[in-house]
Amino acid sequence: MKFLDEYRDPTASAALLETLRREATKPWTIMEICGGQTHSFLQHGLDAMLPAPIELVHGPGCPVCVTPLEQIDRAVAIASRPEVIFTSFGDMLRVPGSERDLFGVRARGGDVRVVYSPLDALAIAEAHPKKEVVFFAIGFETTAPANAMAVLQAHERGVKNFSMLVSQVRVPPAIAAILSSPSNRVQAFLAAGHVCTVMGYREYEPLAEEFRAPIVVTGFEPVDLLRGLLAAVRQLAQGRHEVENAYPRLVSRGGNRPAQEAIARAFTECDRAWRGIGVIPRSGWRLRDELAAFNAEQRFDVGRIAPKESALCIAGDVLRGIRKPPECPAFGKQCTPQTPLGAPMVSAEGACAAYYRYRLTPSLLLSRDNPEEEVGG
Repeated sequence: MKFLDEYRDPTASAALLETLRREATKPWTIMEICGGQTHSFLQHGLDAMLPAPIELVHGPGCPVCVTPLEQIDRAVAIASRPEVIFTSFGDMLRVPGSERDLFGVRARGGDVRVVYSPLDALAIAEAHPKKEVVFFAIGFETTAPANAMAVLQAHERGVKNFSMLVSQVRVPPAIAAILSSPSNRVQAFLAAGHVCTVMGYREYEPLAEEFRAPIVVTGFEPVDLLRGLLAAVRQLAQGRHEVENAYPRLVSRGGNRPAQEAIARAFTECDRAWRGIGVIPRSGWRLRDELAAFNAEQRFDVGRIAPKESALCIAGDVLRGIRKPPECPAFGKQCTPQTPLGAPMVSAEGACAAYYRYRLTPSLLLSRDNPEEEVGG
């Protein structure tokens, strides 16, 4: 299959790994931003085949994982109202709030529905004019265009019973926050190719220059990932710090202009809280003032939200690349996909879910089945 098989070619991957082994002569710590890239590294076993000097750390690029607990509690409160049909992507239903998740709301009689597009939520609103239909608008630059189109279409059609609970975030401010942290140890980044398909990579150029860190735009197949790593290692070895596009079949410097225009018509930049990380300045989007009528936070007064995080969960450290999922004492024991303590264990792009699915050791499997037993070591 053209544009797929050649990027999963074992011969090409082996050649890239051999080149990496020759050229990676110093220790380098490289972060892949996107959870989809994390899953691909682990699914294909690439992380285990990398030469020892390269350490991969996993970034905050999972939209479900970084949605703040306060916003999930607000979603639960809104979804519990009898007049509301609450709509969301499927991953969000199992993310634990302080007291319960959205599945728990549905189990108690709430009308919580999974949709595959915000336009599906808008269609539900038009089909049920006596109900209030709310869409949970989460995600990075990848989901923002579709979310923007849904609210713009609702405005143009005069749909009065549709609103959005917005928790939209942006990648470049998160990279700046990671590189500014006193605990940072990341030396180079693999930027998520699908984000750059929408936004291009111009926003990354001042970051690479200011923090003297290479940023390589990278795809998701094994050959894509290894090419991105090789480009990052070469820049580090040569003392360069540039933005490099290793995903040219889809990404251009300017990105998708119509998508960017739709985002700009619906949203404006704002400070945004990231779960486990805190508030990052100008890292989010909120609805423009002229679209405030579609803002679910303003439409529904749910009172004061007082979120309570699990004392065991280290998701914040995992999302900042400080620790890895198996270092969490609850990993595979108290925290599993069936009984998650934090969002990274629930999401299809979560780092904890990737380690649970692809790297769970026999000792952890035993521990999962017998929770009272200690994990080996």
